[in-house]
Amino acid sequence: QVQLVESGGGLVQPGGSLRLSCVASGSAFRAYAMGWYRQAPGKQRELVASISVLGRPNYADSVKGRFTIFRDNAKNTVSLQMTSLKSEDTAVYYCNRAVVGYIPWGQGTQVTVSS
Repeated sequence: QVQLVESGGGLVQPGGSLRLSCVASGSAFRAYAMGWYRQAPGKQRELVASISVLGRPNYADSVKGRFTIFRDNAKNTVSLQMTSLKSEDTAVYYCNRAVVGYIPWGQGTQVTVSS
């Protein structure tokens, strides 16, 4: 059973940057397209970035040009570099498979963008 642990969130001012990391246990990680999701208070969880098994990224329009997703299969990690952060990026961020068939969700990591 794959388990996910997210880290790297925090409080940052608008325009700032953060890097989130997700470590997955188990070798099955390498066979999955992975994604970063976020859920803001009162809103549904949304997929903001995904990366294929071979490393091809895709981004939601709201983060395109500001966020970069990458993975290291040797370390079972998927990361999200976030720049030019806005208040609307405030949410709990989670990693998981990019398609249905989700791994049990981790605790997520809180990102708060505020001055």
